[in-house]
Amino acid sequence: MKGKCGLELAQLSLSRGTVSWGRGRRGTMAGFNVRSVLVTGANRGIGLELVKQFLEKSNPPEWVFATCRDPEGQRAQQLKNLVSRHPNVVIVALEATDPASIRAAAARVEEHLKGSGLNLLINNAGVIMLNTLESETPENMSLVYATNVTGPLLVSQVFLPLLKKAAQGSNQKGLSCSKAAIVNMSSEAGSIQNVFIWHVGQAISYRCSKAALNMLTKCQSLGYGGDGILSIAVHPGWVQTDMGSSLSPEAPLTVDASVRGILNVLPTLSEKDNGAFVSWEGKVLPW
Repeated sequence: MKGKCGLELAQLSLSRGTVSWGRGRRGTMAGFNVRSVLVTGANRGIGLELVKQFLEKSNPPEWVFATCRDPEGQRAQQLKNLVSRHPNVVIVALEATDPASIRAAAARVEEHLKGSGLNLLINNAGVIMLNTLESETPENMSLVYATNVTGPLLVSQVFLPLLKKAAQGSNQKGLSCSKAAIVNMSSEAGSIQNVFIWHVGQAISYRCSKAALNMLTKCQSLGYGGDGILSIAVHPGWVQTDMGSSLSPEAPLTVDASVRGILNVLPTLSEKDNGAFVSWEGKVLPW
């Protein structure tokens, strides 16, 4: 997904100051048994690290579908390196604002799954425009909303049949990320109560889009919970990605630590968390 000023596929996540592993819920990667996972925006930042850490698990998924806009481009080189060492990684072309691209990606994923469903969909791809109230434009508002809100909506719609199939084929009771789940990568920047690090950057369109993504997550929890699908919004922290660091050099959280936190939290989630907004530490965040 390309934005103006050369900003492409950026993950910006904004969290509270210092890193603390002592708070929030604790999970165990050992108990996280996901047969198939799809990560959008997987060629860099948080998305790439999610793919890497899934592969590092003692019981890695049978299939890790890593999507990006241009699998043959230079930006996908790190993903291609992973494929050479991990045959369970499949790079899939997917432009999250293009319905035809999403449908083609789903068809390819379905071929690999050979009749089974998709357990975990992580809507990670996103963009940011660093505009203020004075400089924000209709074009940027529309572009960021299309990528950060409409994109996850469309991707979830198209992959819903595969998520339902996974839920129906599972013998697990209740809801879980191992059974069938949609994880939307949000940000505390979209918390209307916290409006986190406003002094660092206003990023109006980004904040508005993440607030809308949180509402989409809540709607998905109401619409899909009856089908056995868990829906959750996750704040990954203020992370040292390209965009997180460009906003300010003070980003406190490494990509490795953020993703390890996320993958510790996901196994702890159940029906009581359906539609919630949680941090990488497992804390419930205010809307």
